[in-house]
Amino acid sequence: MADKNYRKNKRTGLLEVREHDYTLENLAEPELFRGIFDYHSVPKIVFNDRIVPHNTPEKLFITDTTFRDGQQSVAPFTVKQTVDLFKLMSKLSGKNGIIRQTEFFLYSDIDRKAVEECRALGLKFPEVTSWIRANEKDFALVKSMGIRETGILVSCSDYHIYKKMGLDRQKAMDKYLGIVKTALSYGIVPRCHFEDITRADFYGFVVPFAIELMRLAEESGLPIKIRACDTLGLGVAFPGAALPRSVPGIIYGLNYFAGVPSEQLEWHGHNDFYRAVNNASTAWLYGCGGVNCSLLGIGERTGNCPTEAMCIEYAQLMGDDGGMKFPVITEIAEYFEHECGYAIPPRTPFVGRNFNATRAGIHADGMLKDPEIYNIFDTEKLLKRKPTVSINNASGLAGIAYWLNAFYELEGDNKIDKSDPLVTAVKTAVDAEYSGGRTTVMGDDELDNIVRFADRRRHKLLVVGEDIK
Repeated sequence: MADKNYRKNKRTGLLEVREHDYTLENLAEPELFRGIFDYHSVPKIVFNDRIVPHNTPEKLFITDTTFRDGQQSVAPFTVKQTVDLFKLMSKLSGKNGIIRQTEFFLYSDIDRKAVEECRALGLKFPEVTSWIRANEKDFALVKSMGIRETGILVSCSDYHIYKKMGLDRQKAMDKYLGIVKTALSYGIVPRCHFEDITRADFYGFVVPFAIELMRLAEESGLPIKIRACDTLGLGVAFPGAALPRSVPGIIYGLNYFAGVPSEQLEWHGHNDFYRAVNNASTAWLYGCGGVNCSLLGIGERTGNCPTEAMCIEYAQLMGDDGGMKFPVITEIAEYFEHECGYAIPPRTPFVGRNFNATRAGIHADGMLKDPEIYNIFDTEKLLKRKPTVSINNASGLAGIAYWLNAFYELEGDNKIDKSDPLVTAVKTAVDAEYSGGRTTVMGDDELDNIVRFADRRRHKLLVVGEDIK
């Protein structure tokens, strides 16, 4: 007879000690980890120096929450905007469907109309899923719309269980398991959103609950999923950091102690402490198959992990683009600005108008000699965004020469060198602006005007695409 204290690791094939029997700890009073979260000071990061191994899944994927969590922070999308963005998301996802799913609310007529029109496109990726309240009426709605999978909120910290819901852990678990069984009875795949996991008692509630979910998955034959939700962005990626804030510890624990397959595990993190992208990448590295994001990182408070950021992160980790179409990132950014009226901060990586712009003269000098010196990668090829130079009092001759070549699209022998008299004339005019008290960056139209006044004949030739030096 097999000894229950030992088990074989399916990945390594080695026999391992089963150190604990994880059962629910039903406390009379909530565990709020006051030594870490006292609320009146910045949360603490605690270490225990327990290191868990990398366990990166063979296949990584992205799921999207733009039309659910993301939309809660911006002006509501119209049906047309939702459909347009859905198509762009599918185009970015590529032939292999790296952006595997996206989720929708189903509550309003507009929500349901958007779902219907997106599904009518017949696109394989991303799959349309939903997010609902956990009641019988909502499950019936999901079923009637023919949606295969739905998200269900199952808050797992004592902050939510005791303080918000007025329950204890046993009652909360019983309630959640009943909800999941209802979903299964409808033939719907439940995606359980473990809200506030980075303030939860991991071994006293999270693991026992996840074990029960995996038992139900085995009995039902449906792949119950778990989305680990870092609701307040408290997760940390440092090796040796202690639970409940350790991202490696959470993912390793769900994989190893609760037996959640990587394919059924997602990470959903917010950016309250500037860690959204780093934590999502860390979740991938330690065994999480999916990371849940939103386009441009829109979402409550500081927002979600940006979908486009994780597309680029995927390529860094996997060594290829997975079939994704990176230029679509620029199309998405332009759509948000022009069609949705959303102002993207100009220095936002990959999508801001100045993300690959430089101002310092010494940087511009390097860019003039070879863009590779200061540009992060070939942004023109991968994102259809040429590197640019913003002109101010620090740009120098090299910056102005670079701007001239970029703005007038001069190449080869037509390129202007920083020793060109036209460059000197433009710099003199720019310097005069700043000597007079100007503090803002020069605009392209202003600089074009300066060139025209400096040399009308040459400006005319530049505008029509010729250059006579």
